[in-house]
Amino acid sequence: MTNRTFVMVCLTPLFIFSLAFLALPLIRLFLVSGESDAGWAIYLDIVRKPRYLNTLVLTVLVSLATTFAALAVSTTAGMFLVRNRFRGRGTLLAVPLAFPGVVIGFLIILLGGRQGLVNQLTPGHVVFAYSAIGLFLGYLYFSIPRVLLTVMAAAEKLDPALEEAARTMGATPFRIVMDIIIPGLMPSLIASGAIAFATAMGAFGTAFTLATNIDVIPMVIYTEFTLSANIAMASALSIVLGIITWILLLIARSLSGSTVAGGG
Repeated sequence: MTNRTFVMVCLTPLFIFSLAFLALPLIRLFLVSGESDAGWAIYLDIVRKPRYLNTLVLTVLVSLATTFAALAVSTTAGMFLVRNRFRGRGTLLAVPLAFPGVVIGFLIILLGGRQGLVNQLTPGHVVFAYSAIGLFLGYLYFSIPRVLLTVMAAAEKLDPALEEAARTMGATPFRIVMDIIIPGLMPSLIASGAIAFATAMGAFGTAFTLATNIDVIPMVIYTEFTLSANIAMASALSIVLGIITWILLLIARSLSGSTVAGGG
């Protein structure tokens, strides 16, 4: 067996899987989106109708807020965890990854729901679990461990000698962070941020649990398909959601690659 034949044999299962579970369903999804009375103008309805447009904007904003917050928290915590060893460190990193989105949503309800801890302790009986704030906190809890592990892997590769040299030359801690640590982590920050954004855009379990007073794209897709039997609109929204996520991942890949090239 030649090397070329061996490679083709190894790639055949991947080709079959990609065709059966990715390419064909996507093509079918796109064709179904044009089968409504509006035809292909259904994509214009997403922009023209306030319900769909507002939902799309809210989904993007919550996903962006989740991404930047997860990056900020994970970068600080990741640098601390890499440079400090203590008992229970491994458990601290593993426990949040064990909870699915529905469980995280339930935890947010226990914290900020109508019978939640915050409601019982605050004079004004604050309830935030079913709003954009609750959804943001749920997404953030879900995203931080995934971003954190990526940042920690990059932080372990940073050369401490560069920071020592900067301190010797009189650099302030702020300049060390901005000129050495952040550029060194930048490829990982871009990649993990893109994944956090894509995950938040398509998260369903947490949204299904918390999105009582608000709508996000995954919930609208679900309701259009199951309750309204509007399969064409559900398909169109799925395509738009996929395009937005794909574009961001493509941009992140480009920026991450150029950052690595510039740093090397």
